[in-house]
Amino acid sequence: MMKRSAFLAAFIFFISSVQAQVITSRQIDSLAERTQKTFNVPGIAVAVIKDGKLIHAKGYGVRSLNTMKKVDENTLFGIASNSKAFTTAGLAMLVDEGKLKWSDKVIDYIPEFRMYNPYVTDEFTITDLLTHRSGLGLGAGDLMFFPDSSDFTKEDMIHNLRYLKQVSGFRTKYDYDNNLYMVAGEVLARVSGMTWENFIQKRILDPLGMTATAPSYKLLKDKSNVVDPHAPVDGKVKVIRRDWNEAANAAGGIYSNLTDLSKWLIMQMDHGKYGPGLSKTLFSETVHEQMWSPKTIIDVPSSQTPSKTVTWECLTWTV
Repeated sequence: MMKRSAFLAAFIFFISSVQAQVITSRQIDSLAERTQKTFNVPGIAVAVIKDGKLIHAKGYGVRSLNTMKKVDENTLFGIASNSKAFTTAGLAMLVDEGKLKWSDKVIDYIPEFRMYNPYVTDEFTITDLLTHRSGLGLGAGDLMFFPDSSDFTKEDMIHNLRYLKQVSGFRTKYDYDNNLYMVAGEVLARVSGMTWENFIQKRILDPLGMTATAPSYKLLKDKSNVVDPHAPVDGKVKVIRRDWNEAANAAGGIYSNLTDLSKWLIMQMDHGKYGPGLSKTLFSETVHEQMWSPKTIIDVPSSQTPSKTVTWECLTWTV
């Protein structure tokens, strides 16, 4: 998610190849410190997962330029748009339970949902909510939840989508979107009978043992080790006021740390399984494959890369 006020960044590195065996802690430290300097952030945290295990978790720098307290492996960060993957996983769990299908129409669950084009409204599916191919322009409607002091409710945001004109054909072009993930969170709430926050807490965070994580800053049980928000002010990075519209939690509200996020990532690498001997299942292999399969292909000009490549948007990650 593009944010006016950038929280200190948390970097999670997957290292699972044979080549990873030659990388030392000192090299990771060096890379982390160079990354911190390059992006001019007060502090970052790095985790390395190899062969399904967390083998490195460490903080670098400080979590606040006011207090100068250090970042460690338990420091909580706003994970921003990584929250979207949790929203998608929640919907996947409902697909597993037979309570909805990816191809279901959004208006079947939110009758008041409207896009500018009536045809798009009628054809808009659950998958379309998650894959940034709606035809809306980059960041369309984001001003409803930031910058500061926005008082739009979730109901306002859903209603106002009908006034946002498309800039490209439906399902023809990738343009990153936040507001439709808020709609996805509302679908999850209406189908499950729980708020998005309660569903994420009880159905995902609690089972995985992500005890320090919360669906939003306001719901954190312990705020003693949380990064302060920072942003460039007059050319210098400074601590700024923490501000977030809770209506946007399904798009970017979760707070977590390396220790907890590693549990989430290992579960993803194990295709939805977790627990002793991978005896428990958060979601099935079938929906895991559906979440990780390419949905919105993005051509990258060969002049911009060493060789011709493509990137894609899947239901879980942007690759």
